[in-house]
Amino acid sequence: MLQTVWVSSPGSWALKESECHRQGKKRSWKCRFVRTIIQHPCWRHAPKRSRKARMLRKIQICLCFCFVSGILYEISLLSSCVFSYLPMAQHYLTPEQVLNLGKSIIFLETTERLEPPPLVSCSVESAARIYQDRPIILFMRGLTNETALDLNTSYAAFSLLSSMKNVFIFPLQMETVFQETPLLQWYNQVVPEQEKNWVHVSSDASRLALIWKYGGIYMDTDVISIRPIPQESFLAAQKSRFSSNGIFGFPARHKFIWDCMENFVLKYNGNIWGNQGPFLMTRMLKTLCNLTDFQGTEDHSCQNISFLNPQRFYPIPYPAWSRYYQVWDTSPSFNHSYALHLWNFMNRNRKVVVAGSNTLAEKLYKTYCPTTYKDLIQNAKHRDLPHPEDVE
Repeated sequence: MLQTVWVSSPGSWALKESECHRQGKKRSWKCRFVRTIIQHPCWRHAPKRSRKARMLRKIQICLCFCFVSGILYEISLLSSCVFSYLPMAQHYLTPEQVLNLGKSIIFLETTERLEPPPLVSCSVESAARIYQDRPIILFMRGLTNETALDLNTSYAAFSLLSSMKNVFIFPLQMETVFQETPLLQWYNQVVPEQEKNWVHVSSDASRLALIWKYGGIYMDTDVISIRPIPQESFLAAQKSRFSSNGIFGFPARHKFIWDCMENFVLKYNGNIWGNQGPFLMTRMLKTLCNLTDFQGTEDHSCQNISFLNPQRFYPIPYPAWSRYYQVWDTSPSFNHSYALHLWNFMNRNRKVVVAGSNTLAEKLYKTYCPTTYKDLIQNAKHRDLPHPEDVE
């Protein structure tokens, strides 16, 4: 189900001028405000009454101010995206409305599947926990407006993610995403059925268009967030002199992303895996500066773009990806990392997190996506146990 946000109507708080203020134009605004709320004359101008009555009137005034201040504070929180304090929703926000709130964390699912696997759920949950003041958006190609209404009851992962106040799940409508970008012409000409790597290519294109239009951070659905990324404009080095496109962030309308989209179309070759992804980012970065090897845990900077050390997201390189699913004598601290890329593309045998396995991945789930671990991993183990009536 799509996450929703209720917005108070500022117009409902319009104040009427009280009788006592029409007689004196220089009365305080506080008096006008409270007069409207409690429907009594201002206490300064009311007849003298008992000490107890005056005390009760002051208490009423204080309570009114606290109530109204709370409502106004909730309205202000919407503009700053502090979703953890927003009340129950009463209408759906569109993807554009959520993206326009700013600084979104964006995930994409460009296959047709509708049930996010545990790793996707963990990635989204970990981001929602680390970035509690930012909208976390999962776009899904297989999702439509018609199917969205039943997903919270049909799939455990949707119910889990939809319960998080800053998580939004929307259909991925590529033609809409590519509007007003160089990618629209390419999209109208390409034939997906004839593309060898369409799932990856369409994802490469969509992430560029969304970040260019709205800004924020893009993350692959196999990235587990462990601490906030401090940079606003950054690329992630997969290794020295080579950029990934599995995680990157830029403000809206950044020239580098526009140039990437133009090069995407100009140098398009869907038969070469990564040509529109990490190779695109690398060749575009090389046009701006001379890339050198990293020393230690330093980051590089290139014309106000941070090129982040491989330790930030890829402390375990892709040839050693299976180590995430092994038991370690001493688990690494990842003190120099902002997030961890689990290399799901390399996971041909579909290794998964198993409750009680004590693998590194299981420990990451327990720490950074505990709800996914409890609901999808531990509960799956219990569901797989045979019931007594099934045992002969």
